[in-house]
Amino acid sequence: MSGVTGLLPAATAVRQAAATLALIVMVPAPGAAAPAHPGPAPPPVPWPTRAWSTAAPAAVGLDAQALAALDQELASGRHGYIDGMLVIRHGRVAFERHYAHDYRALFAGKGAPWIYNYYDPDWHPFYKGTKLHTLQSVSKSVTSALVGIAIGRGEIADVNVPVMPYFTAFHVATDPRRDNLRLWDVLTMTTGIRWDEFTATYTDIKNNCAQMEASEDWVQYVLEQPMATEPGTTFVYNSGATELLSYLLRKATGKDVADYARERLFTPLGIRSFEWKHTPRGLADTEGGLYLEPRDLAKLGYLYLHEGSWDGKQVVPAEWVRQSTRWLVDAGWHQAGYGFKWWVLSRPADGSYAAYAAIGYGGQYLLVVPQLDVIAVFTAWNIYDERSFDVRLALERVIASVTERPAPASQ
Repeated sequence: MSGVTGLLPAATAVRQAAATLALIVMVPAPGAAAPAHPGPAPPPVPWPTRAWSTAAPAAVGLDAQALAALDQELASGRHGYIDGMLVIRHGRVAFERHYAHDYRALFAGKGAPWIYNYYDPDWHPFYKGTKLHTLQSVSKSVTSALVGIAIGRGEIADVNVPVMPYFTAFHVATDPRRDNLRLWDVLTMTTGIRWDEFTATYTDIKNNCAQMEASEDWVQYVLEQPMATEPGTTFVYNSGATELLSYLLRKATGKDVADYARERLFTPLGIRSFEWKHTPRGLADTEGGLYLEPRDLAKLGYLYLHEGSWDGKQVVPAEWVRQSTRWLVDAGWHQAGYGFKWWVLSRPADGSYAAYAAIGYGGQYLLVVPQLDVIAVFTAWNIYDERSFDVRLALERVIASVTERPAPASQ
């Protein structure tokens, strides 16, 4: 079945349960009915393809003092090494700050320069002295959008498609469970592959992800890992699974992921500057290798806020956006759910504002609260000590800055 209808297979109980979960409430695109909130509707704003419009916080219903208080906390170092804060409401940049740190001095004694030495200031957190910031696992959410585009174009059949036929060039130990692996399982982190990237930090070679990044052939490394469970049954965070998508997308589209992203996603959104790391075998690092400027990352949130539509063009299929940001599986982390490479932090069924996020190592957050028409981007590099800015705290502070909040939607 081609296209994005019927996205959820019914092969497992997890998948069946996912089909009954409430949809994330999406706000209408510019020109349609305004989001439900008290007061007059804000004037229309141009799409931010060329540049974001700006507004004072009060003009878009944000509390300037609340945002300033958070700004002071971030600047003080209370929440670690925060690099930037960006808050957008009703399509306008209302608050933006950047914070400088001497990452070159912090690098002293942290090993040799290397693309995957996370302390190397030429690569982390900024790309070689530019404003491009590492997104780490936010790259996974971008990769998910590319998969949705490929399905919408008929280059991939649907999320039921078996994965292993794409990898016939690799030597893989026989296991019928691996043969059952489908794209849905890869997208929802339910591959069944034995994998551990939480017990040890990402700077520790005992971490499976660190081992993969130190290997010559990342895809082969992932496929060599033994199966632990039947696919589609258990959430296990696995960056290697997303690297499989890099190879799969290249096979399906005939293009490197970075080139496909430039053509099908970034150019329509007006994203002209980006960097995407590649593995030793020349594959785009889809699990964590993308660099963008914060305002350009916010465009992805704005695209999803409007169900994949951008200035009259359907860039990502609307149904893909809806499914990607649904609570498809319980993640067991921060009481969150997981969709197609997106974290679902809260949902109306819990009496909260529906909110979803793209989250990356070191404190990269893209937060979207559809009912409040709010997008926030935080960039950071909290890998040096225990101080950090928890994603739920970030979400709470952003929501608290909205001055007139309707009751959370009931569905």
